Amino acid sequence: MTQKIKPRHPEKVKNPINPIKKKPDWIRSKLINSKEFFTTKTVVNNNNLVTVCQEANCPNITECWSKRHATFMIMGDTCTRACAFCDVKTGKPEKLDPFEDIKIANAVKKLNLRHVVITSVDRDDLSDGGSNHFKKVVETTRKKNPDTTIEVLTPDFLRKGDSYKKLLEADLDVFNHNIETVPRLYLKVRPGARYFASLELLKNAKKDNTKVFTKSGIMVGLGEEHDEILQVMDDLRSANVDFITIGQYLQPSVKHHPLERYYHPNEFKELELIAKSKGFLLVSSSPLTRSSYHADEDFAKLQKNRLKFN
Repeated sequence: MTQKIKPRHPEKVKNPINPIKKKPDWIRSKLINSKEFFTTKTVVNNNNLVTVCQEANCPNITECWSKRHATFMIMGDTCTRACAFCDVKTGKPEKLDPFEDIKIANAVKKLNLRHVVITSVDRDDLSDGGSNHFKKVVETTRKKNPDTTIEVLTPDFLRKGDSYKKLLEADLDVFNHNIETVPRLYLKVRPGARYFASLELLKNAKKDNTKVFTKSGIMVGLGEEHDEILQVMDDLRSANVDFITIGQYLQPSVKHHPLERYYHPNEFKELELIAKSKGFLLVSSSPLTRSSYHADEDFAKLQKNRLKFN
């Protein structure tokens, strides 16, 4: 007699599309509940600002906010793309906030930041990708905070022509655009972007503003091969990128791109040594390294290394 199998209710069926692997001992976020953390949180909330720290669920948020360091994300909290690694929500964005530049400038002043990182969502819906708005935010921030160094982490402005040049007209200290992963994985991980377009953006940023430091980052653990990482390093150096960050990919949910493996801290150290041998002015490589992690301290190192090697 054939045994009948009872159908399971859909709501009771677990659907581990890409099960999340248990984190190793060396990946532990620092939990700090300091007065400075709540001061940063209050300033962000009172000015109705968006931070990539919150939207991307950064593992370093308590440590950074306790140092009064936040990465401001402009042009809304909704991205027009759906990268498979990213936890920022995607959809139809709202209109740009015409007062956002003043809010950011005031927050930087209130927090008394020595160095600020300003990033954004992708705004493919805008004819210039948001470059004019980005420039306005930087210029207002600079005017109100003349002693604060400014780092931008930009989208790729894909298919927006030379619109990125508007941003480079502003008084920047660091131009950062993340390459994210190796070219072979772009269609799966970063389908709305193009690897060589991102390289060209970084190359042109340095060519158009030789005084600015250029910076880019890559995640590991997405399924890349060792040789592919080294090729990305070579490509970034060919684009005259000064600073590379290498961090562990942490899968946000079962719906995101699967994590292939966790890299051991010793592997990050090896990648750091290789990157330094290729001529980068600065390398940050560790499991919890992120684009803006320790950005203020790293900028000071960049200045020092430029003087040393030039």
